[in-house]
Amino acid sequence: MKINEEWLREWVDPAIGHAQIADALTLAGLEVDGIEAAGPPLDGVRVVEVRRVERHAAAERLAVCTVFDAADEHVVVCGAPNVRAGMRAAWAPPGTTLPGGQRIAQAEIRGVGSAGMLCSAAELGLGDDAGGLLELGADAPAGAAVADCLRLDDVVFDIGLTPNRGDCFSVLGIARDLAVITGAAFAEPAPATVRPVNDALLPVELAAPEACARYAGRVLRGIDAGAVTPSWMRERLRRAGVRAIHPVVDVTNYVMLELGQPMHAFDLARLDERIVVRPAAQGESLLLLDGETVTL
Repeated sequence: MKINEEWLREWVDPAIGHAQIADALTLAGLEVDGIEAAGPPLDGVRVVEVRRVERHAAAERLAVCTVFDAADEHVVVCGAPNVRAGMRAAWAPPGTTLPGGQRIAQAEIRGVGSAGMLCSAAELGLGDDAGGLLELGADAPAGAAVADCLRLDDVVFDIGLTPNRGDCFSVLGIARDLAVITGAAFAEPAPATVRPVNDALLPVELAAPEACARYAGRVLRGIDAGAVTPSWMRERLRRAGVRAIHPVVDVTNYVMLELGQPMHAFDLARLDERIVVRPAAQGESLLLLDGETVTL
C-alpha cells in the first residue's frame, strides 16, 4: 500500500521525520519497503491563468492561448483539447527543462510565436495522462511554483502489508497504529452528517447476510457530468497509485483509501429494480470496464 506523509499527518502528527516514521512502522510489523519523492522538483514550472483561447488560423487542432503569470501576459500555442479561458495550468517558460529531459525554448508554430509550453501531467512526470493539460485548482495563485502548489516536497511510504493486516489497508489503519507506536495524538476527522435532499430510494436485497451483513447506499441527483476532480484529491490518489478518472469515481476511491471502506458508484438509469448482494453463480461471467470478460 502507498500512503503519502502529508495525508498521514492529518490523522497523526508525531514529532519525528519521515525516516523515523518508516522505522517505527517497520519495527511494529508494517514493513516500509521504500520511501519515494511525491514528484519531480519541476524547477521553473509556474502556475498561469489562461485568459484567452483563440483558434490557430493555420491549424484547426491548435489554439493560441494568452496566459498570465502574475507579472506579464504570454502567448502560448497549445494543442490540448481541455484548454479553456479561466483555467489554471502549468506553464514551462523558455529555458525550463522538464523531468523527461526536454528543454523548452521559444518557438514558432505554424507562424505564431509560442513562449514555452502548457503541460500535461505526463510531461511533468506526474502520471500517465497525456491527453490534456494538468488542471490546477482555481485557488492556485498565478506565478506560483507548481511544485509548491502541489506540495511535491511530500514523500510516499510504500508499505508491504501482509494479508492478516486488513485493518491497515487505509490511512485510518496506518495512522491508528502509528499513534500507538509513537504516543502521538490520533485526530480522527469527524465529518458532519449530510442529510438527503431527495426521497428517492432503491431497494437492496442481502441474499448472503453471512458474507455481507450491511449494505448502504444513497441516490444522488443533479451531478455535473463535466465537473473536474480537485487537484489536491487527484494528487493524493496519484501518490497512492490510483488514476483519477471522474469526481464520482475518484470520491469513492478516496474514501476507500482513507477509511478502508470499499465503495462503488452506479448509474441509476442502468440499474434494474434493486441491488442484490450475492455470491456469483457457477460459471457466471462479468464484463469489466477495460473490456475484458472474466469468469467469476
